[in-house]
Amino acid sequence: MTSTDPFQFQEFEEDSLLATDGDVTISIEDNVKAGKQKSADDFTAADEGDNPLSSDDKTELLSGQKKSTPFWTFEYYQNFFDIETHHVKERIIGSMTPWPGKNFIRVYLRRNPDLYGPFWICTTLVFAIAISGNISNFLTNLGKPNYRYTPEFRKVTIAATAIFTYAWLVPLALWGFLIWRNNKVMNLVTYSFMETVCAYGYSLAIYIPAVVLWIFPYEWLKWCSIVVALCLSGSVLVMTFWPAVRDDHPKIIVAVLSAIVVLNILLAVGCKIYFFSKPEPAVFVKSPAVTTLARALTTS
Repeated sequence: MTSTDPFQFQEFEEDSLLATDGDVTISIEDNVKAGKQKSADDFTAADEGDNPLSSDDKTELLSGQKKSTPFWTFEYYQNFFDIETHHVKERIIGSMTPWPGKNFIRVYLRRNPDLYGPFWICTTLVFAIAISGNISNFLTNLGKPNYRYTPEFRKVTIAATAIFTYAWLVPLALWGFLIWRNNKVMNLVTYSFMETVCAYGYSLAIYIPAVVLWIFPYEWLKWCSIVVALCLSGSVLVMTFWPAVRDDHPKIIVAVLSAIVVLNILLAVGCKIYFFSKPEPAVFVKSPAVTTLARALTTS
C-alpha cells in the first residue's frame, strides 16, 4: 500500500495548467460581458416600455438637430408672441429710458425678440393718433357757428399705413444694409431682422403719451412733447445700432445714424402736421345764379 505525503512536492504539466487557467478566465469574462449586456438590454426595454417617445427624444437630442419650421407657417411666428407680461413692461420702460452705453437689444431682448409688444404698441399708437386728432379738431372748432363735427375715419387708415410702414420697412432696409456691410467689413456686430423690428417697435412707445398731450390746443405743449419723444426714442435707436457701425467707415457711420434720426423726426413731425394742424376756415362762395334766385324770392 502506497501512502501519499500531502507535503510532498508534485510536478504538473505546464500545458495543462495554462489550458485550465485560460478556460477559467475566458469563461469568467464571457459571463461578465453577458451579464452587462443583459442588464443594459433589460434597462433599455423597460425604459422604452414606460415611455414610447423616449427613443425619438433621445435621437433628436443626441443628433443636436432641432426641427425648424418654415417662416411662412403659423408655428414660426407663434414663438415670437410667447412672452411674459413683466418682460414686455421691462422693454417698454427700457425704450423710454436711454442710458449711455446701454444697448437695448443686448440688455432687454437677450436674443429673445418678440412681436407681441411691437404689434400692440403700433396698434395703440394708430388709434391714439386718429382719436386724438379728431378730438383736437373738435376742440379747436368748438363754438364756431358754421362748424359741424364729422368724424374722420380715414385718419385710422392713414395713421396705420404710416406707423406700420415705419415699423417694418425701415428696419428691413436697415437690417439689409447692415448685412451687406458685414459682408464687406468683417468683425461687425450683426442683429437679426426680428431684433431690429423689435427695437423699432418698442421705440414708438414713448409717442403714445405724447400723442395724448396733442389733444390740448396749445402749440407749445405739442412741440415740447415732440422734442422730448424724439430725444428719448432717437437716443435709444442710436445707442442700439451704434455697435453695429462703429467699426465701419466714418462716412457710413454718419449716414446710418443720420438716416435713423431723420426718419424718426419725419414720422413725428409728419403726424403732428397732418393730424393736428389747424384746419383752414371754410369759405362759402355764392354763385350768381343762387344770388339772383334769392333776390327773386325776396321781392316776390
